[in-house]
Amino acid sequence: MKMVSLCHPVRIRTCGKFATRNAAAKVLCSMETPPSQSTIKVVIIGATKEIGRTAIVAVSKARGMELAGAIDSQGIGEDAGQISGMEEPLEIPVLNDLTMVLGSIAQSRATGVVVDFSEPSTVYDNVKQAAAFGLSSIVYVPKIELDTVTELSAFCEKASMGCLVAPTLSIGSVLLQQAAIQASFHYSNAEIVESKPNPSDLPSQDAIQIANNISDLGQIYNREDMDTSNPVRAKYLEKMECVYTVWFFQVLFPAHQSISQAQERFTPYGMMSQMFNA
Repeated sequence: MKMVSLCHPVRIRTCGKFATRNAAAKVLCSMETPPSQSTIKVVIIGATKEIGRTAIVAVSKARGMELAGAIDSQGIGEDAGQISGMEEPLEIPVLNDLTMVLGSIAQSRATGVVVDFSEPSTVYDNVKQAAAFGLSSIVYVPKIELDTVTELSAFCEKASMGCLVAPTLSIGSVLLQQAAIQASFHYSNAEIVESKPNPSDLPSQDAIQIANNISDLGQIYNREDMDTSNPVRAKYLEKMECVYTVWFFQVLFPAHQSISQAQERFTPYGMMSQMFNA
């Protein structure tokens, strides 16, 4: 805090004459910006995951937000900024104690939110802990069960706390889903092909959502496209009694691998046949 004297001339009228005097005014100037009361403190669960590290960087650079905690069972003790590839450390260590971080925010009476990238099995308990300390939650956990979402809805309504369960954080994915719905009214064939380097990640929640959306429109697709010459396609068509949506999940492989090698590594998913059968 610094005190600065500012002088400026003032013309004073005395007995019909004007005289100039210097009037001094003292102004308190602070070189530091006081902390904003509207700053939102953000706690990220699943901080060492790729999406968690990306969120750490985004929150750290966002106006009106402050990273208040990084929670994960991996990388305990490491700096949240360093694990996220930031040039300077944030001096916020990765912890595995959500209660301690939430308690610290509650004591400061700051506005806070918990962003949960953890696992389906821990989401409910995390939201309950956040609500107990007066914090709302944003949940993005792939493959979360519908029963869990229902339980979260009932709990948050009873606790009068907010909780957003986001099926996707991608604007492009939302636009793709809407485009698929609009296009389905103009075509008789529908096929979803998903490409990912890791077969264990298939099918993704985005692809499942697209398939559900167009399957719920009451149309029957691919009436004239029952060709089973493609081995990948044949694996499913032979097991289907009534095809509503031909839904394929394939993995793209390097160009030097043959088509047969790629087909051999195609992993079937039993849940698909349940979605396709009447």
